[in-house]
Amino acid sequence: MSAGRPTFRQLPLDLANTDRQAREDLVVGASNEAAVALIDRWPDWPAPVVVLAGPSGSGKSHMGAVWRERSGAAILAPRKIGEAALEAVLQGPVFLDDADAEGLDEEGLFHLINAVRGAGTHLLMTARRFPVSWPVGLADLQSRLKAAALVEIGEPDDALLCAIMAKLFADRQVEVEPHVIDFIVRRIERSLATAIAVVDRLDRLALERKSRISRALAGEVVNMLDAGQGALDL
Repeated sequence: MSAGRPTFRQLPLDLANTDRQAREDLVVGASNEAAVALIDRWPDWPAPVVVLAGPSGSGKSHMGAVWRERSGAAILAPRKIGEAALEAVLQGPVFLDDADAEGLDEEGLFHLINAVRGAGTHLLMTARRFPVSWPVGLADLQSRLKAAALVEIGEPDDALLCAIMAKLFADRQVEVEPHVIDFIVRRIERSLATAIAVVDRLDRLALERKSRISRALAGEVVNMLDAGQGALDL
């Protein structure tokens, strides 16, 4: 290369790697099969109000999106339920994501649950914890939440994480050997959010270096994660 000529490295273009949240994109395993079955059998639900509880990155929002598509549910912000609740219920089912986040509109949720029950429709809420652990001060709301149907989503096991990572790579049209995926899963936190972050980082790094995703490259990314380099520098 001649002196003075600038060098460039290839940077990956972030094109069509948006989250896929259709029903066919749900990978089902022991940790989430009860929750998926509940979504699939709507409107045959055990109660008008249902809470899906599971750790961050366990797929709660994905299941909520699938249910919204199926039911036509309106989505409300847990912090700003207010007068929008009645109008939403008149249109049909309602969805609240991250209902146990700080700042829940307790009065609004109380009236929303009453409206849902009165209209004979459904309310689906996702949360990290079951309602008994929510910091709810309104006694009437606590009583209403005790009557909700509860479905837990557990941490994915290794088999489910392998299947999810294989699908994530396939969605990106990236071929990765099964033994490489097994290697990654044995070394990362058992979390859907971590699996997504690792796949994204590996895809970007492989494009940048014009290389395949090998065990060595996977080890490099996992070591970044172990070293605590943020969200893998994403």
